[in-house]
Amino acid sequence: DPALALLVRRSPGRRVPGSVDAAELAVRAVLGQQVSVSGARALAGRLVDLCGESLSEPLAGDGLTRLFPEPGAIAETGAARLPMPQARREALRALARAVATGEAVLDPGVDREEARERLMTLKGIGPWTASYIAMRGLGDPDAFLPADLGVRRGLARLGLADDPASAAAISERWRPWRSYAVQHLWAGPGDGGARDTNRERW
Repeated sequence: DPALALLVRRSPGRRVPGSVDAAELAVRAVLGQQVSVSGARALAGRLVDLCGESLSEPLAGDGLTRLFPEPGAIAETGAARLPMPQARREALRALARAVATGEAVLDPGVDREEARERLMTLKGIGPWTASYIAMRGLGDPDAFLPADLGVRRGLARLGLADDPASAAAISERWRPWRSYAVQHLWAGPGDGGARDTNRERW
């Protein structure tokens, strides 16, 4: 595609960063709604301290003493004790409960579109979060985030229309590899790494 050709030439072989645990990534995506990356990281650390299982022996050199909490533990105790807005706390609890009970399945091999649609039935989980989880947690090569600020800025730098409707229309010519287009748009000219624009756009 002529619009992306220069970005691709500057960074050939760019990949979509994945996750070995889609449930953990989904929790982190909700924690990152409407806060900075450092704020989301602090919340995740607090959650681990609150209800993560202790390791019998800390991992040497890493300082790791706890595992990331299981969804059931987050739903039962973790979400209620985090310093965050009530709406986001309820979204986190709903997500954790759905994963724990099997209402939302985020396992390898799951139908990605079905998982995405199921996630969006949960209160507080919108298209951005569901698509972000599909992209990074479920390995969907064709997830796209038309309302994402980083995507829109990337389009604007290329001289393309950057409103969400236009972004979605433009992205149709990048199917079925739109997740990779997102990485190039996030990174932008001269940027060696994709920006983390982990925000929900309501």
